[in-house]
Amino acid sequence: MTTAKTRDGQAGRILVAGGYGAVGAGVTRTLERWFPGRVVPGGRDAARARRHGGVRLDIGDAAQVRSVLDVLGDVAVVVLCVEPADATVARLCLERGVHLVDVGATLRLLDAVEELHGLAAGAGATAVLSVGVAPGLTNLLARRAHDALGGAERLDFAVLLGSGERHGADALRWTVTGLSAPSPARPVRTALPGYGTRTVHPFPFSDQYTLRRTLGVPEATTRLCLDSRPLTSALFALRRTGLLRGVRRPLPQRLLTRAFSRIHLGGDGFAVRADAHHGGRHAAYALTGREQSRVTGLVAAHVARELLTGSLPAGVHHIEQLPVFADLPERLAPHGVTLRALTGAGR
Repeated sequence: MTTAKTRDGQAGRILVAGGYGAVGAGVTRTLERWFPGRVVPGGRDAARARRHGGVRLDIGDAAQVRSVLDVLGDVAVVVLCVEPADATVARLCLERGVHLVDVGATLRLLDAVEELHGLAAGAGATAVLSVGVAPGLTNLLARRAHDALGGAERLDFAVLLGSGERHGADALRWTVTGLSAPSPARPVRTALPGYGTRTVHPFPFSDQYTLRRTLGVPEATTRLCLDSRPLTSALFALRRTGLLRGVRRPLPQRLLTRAFSRIHLGGDGFAVRADAHHGGRHAAYALTGREQSRVTGLVAAHVARELLTGSLPAGVHHIEQLPVFADLPERLAPHGVTLRALTGAGR
């Protein structure tokens, strides 16, 4: 296999922050198959990082990140599989002309990286945001449904996640925080392939906010359920009581995150659905698969490969803004991801 080249023709390495975690390990394995010897996993545990052939990398320490980039010297792409506190790491990469893949799902952080568009464009670097299952594949389904109608007035998303899968700490913390956020939207019933008709509850996924800008859609709502019906009912009943609002504080958040990490009542399957509406017309698509963390890693790896070998425009972009990824759901079919057109299916 040929060595990966950046757009200027130079070989470049791929630094995977969180490269041995739930998502990052899959990113590292996939990219190492495509670009052997070019992938460097990084993480805060120096011994563990070295066992995986990588380096110590603490994205909470800007000076240490800068030092790693200096020492490695030829990093072409950084894949963020752990969520930083702010956009500092993104700025450090983009101002050096280093491309960025961000698996994060927190709207505040995505917005902060979006503000670096001019910096990235000036340095000839590209950042791709909304990379994963939700956000990520949901964004691509939304784009497909939106385009099928020639534009949409409303987007509705349903996300089912496997409560038996072992998720990373960042994903668990994000879920706990999301449960503490009230929503004016109401639960709805929707059909999810392989799971029947389920009640899905409003949840603060970033896609419903960013897609209003990128697709120009006035209204978008994302809703969530788990494959375990009893656990879904219990969690959202608890949210309705208002008792979860306190988990935004550090100690309650840590305790509830730790408790969630011990709950494995369901399986490891997932399903996502996007419905677009315009007047009386309707288009809908769904994806199903197994191991959401693994598939998130595959999406991130595909994006990193395109940054190394393709010609993506400089600047900061969400995945649905880049036409090269429109067929990514089909490319994931060999990995057990199934795309279905549901146009006309009822909610």
